[in-house]
Amino acid sequence: MKIISVVGARPQFIKVAPILRAITAYNTENSEEIEHLLVHTGQHYDYEMSQAFFVDLDIPAPDYNLQMGSGMHGVQTGNMLKGTEAVLLKEKPDLVLVYGDTNSTLAAALAAVKLHLPVAHVEAGLRDYDKKMPEEVNRLLTDHVSTLLFCPSRTGVGNLRQEGYQNIVWRGELAPLEQGDDLPSFGLNHPLVINTGDVMVDALLHNMELAEEHSKILDQLNLEPNESKNPEGYALATVHRAENTDEPERLQSIFAAFGQLASGGVPVVIPLHPRTRKALTKLPQAGNLLKGLQIIPPVPYKDMLVLERHAQVVLTDSGGVQKEAFLLRVPCVTIYRTSGWVETVESGLNRLVGADSRKILSASRAFLRDGPPKVDATPYGDGHAAERIVNILAKGNLAGGNELR
Repeated sequence: MKIISVVGARPQFIKVAPILRAITAYNTENSEEIEHLLVHTGQHYDYEMSQAFFVDLDIPAPDYNLQMGSGMHGVQTGNMLKGTEAVLLKEKPDLVLVYGDTNSTLAAALAAVKLHLPVAHVEAGLRDYDKKMPEEVNRLLTDHVSTLLFCPSRTGVGNLRQEGYQNIVWRGELAPLEQGDDLPSFGLNHPLVINTGDVMVDALLHNMELAEEHSKILDQLNLEPNESKNPEGYALATVHRAENTDEPERLQSIFAAFGQLASGGVPVVIPLHPRTRKALTKLPQAGNLLKGLQIIPPVPYKDMLVLERHAQVVLTDSGGVQKEAFLLRVPCVTIYRTSGWVETVESGLNRLVGADSRKILSASRAFLRDGPPKVDATPYGDGHAAERIVNILAKGNLAGGNELR
């Protein structure tokens, strides 16, 4: 069986790493091996956002690098579709694996389904119910052309059920690790929905101990670990969504809140996304906005985990960072009006505040004052999502299965 994974951005590099480990483990234990090829669209192309993650996560060099780079959504997605289609025509895989909600996700899914190849979507069913978000459009369209929908939680399954999906196994509960040969039939016109848990839990559990052991980021930035008796610690902030970076008023409001937090005695560390850095240069008062903030380049995954783990509060518009903060039980202030990770909000560990400076400050100061609420829930699985996914792919009769074509 031949599978192609298509990735292009930082969150997808994190998600594919557990899948690669699970495929290696499967091939070690079984005589019929899974052949896997990795395609990198080049959506993230600078070192900090791309190659550094391949090195940090021990991901092998991609079999194909399309080197598409940035651009308007339509141009970028169209170029990726064209490049991916050429690879699929050459390699003729049995299935295409796509991850998350970027333009790379949608382009690969469209290229595959147009060639009548089954698509498996890792992180299916996530919804913000806001079609102004390009990620939301990518999720919806990818889900609706996918053959296998691997959901990270019961909520993801429930969202798909509301959209009319009926071929749902184990009633939407977390799938057993060892599936028999009794998966229900599925195909291009009869997709299958499965709660596998979240591969980002796999990634965090695999890397957290290694990160604590090897990362020097706290020493490099002169930050105190959370276990110390430092009463205030530091805040960690990330901003990258187009709605926040491309609207000057929103960006100014967000960074004004960061500045007020820092002037109140809380160090604010910001690994600055290239898009945000570029947007800030266009603001006439950028110098004042950045005064007192600890601006650093984007950091590798393990360094980011350590920064998240030891922060007193995380401020972000990133869905992945929201979820990582939740898994690490660190309070999170989401600088956006919605979140697809509803369980993080329901737990009390994540508060949605948008780009309003006053709300950002109020929520941050409340968490700094009160600390995180106690949370025991594990809505995103047990850290074996990739193993479930690979087992399902191996037993799904994908190689040459007429039903899928």
